[in-house]
Parts: sequence; structure tokens; C-alpha cells
Amino acid sequence: MFAKRNQEPVPELETTIWTCSNDDCTCWMRENLTFEEEPTCPMCSSSMTKGTRMLPPLTWNVFR
Repeated sequence: MFAKRNQEPVPELETTIWTCSNDDCTCWMRENLTFEEEPTCPMCSSSMTKGTRMLPPLTWNVFR
């Protein structure tokens, strides 16, 4: 019924992240959105390790 528009692919950047060290947990977070230098997993309280992922960049819309 409705045709999809030709959408441009979203660009991805290599982004530093924290990943949960617990093999049963899939939690991860962007490094620039953490409040601690070495965060613990908010889901299972395990330690987290630094890594990278290809993610779309975040845009910050600040309204004044």
C-alpha cells in the first residue's frame, strides 16, 4: 500500500563502549554516557571491560 522511500544508510562510527564481563549478560553502554571511570554493570553488577563497536553517532538536540 505504501512505498518505502529510498532512505540513506545511517553512517556508523567506531565508538568506545563498556561491555559487561559476565557471559550471561548482554549489557553494554557508550563510554561517553557513563558517570564513573570504571563502571559496574547496571543489570548484574559485574565489572565491565572497554571495547569498541560500530554505532551511529548521537546528535544532541539542546533546546534553549
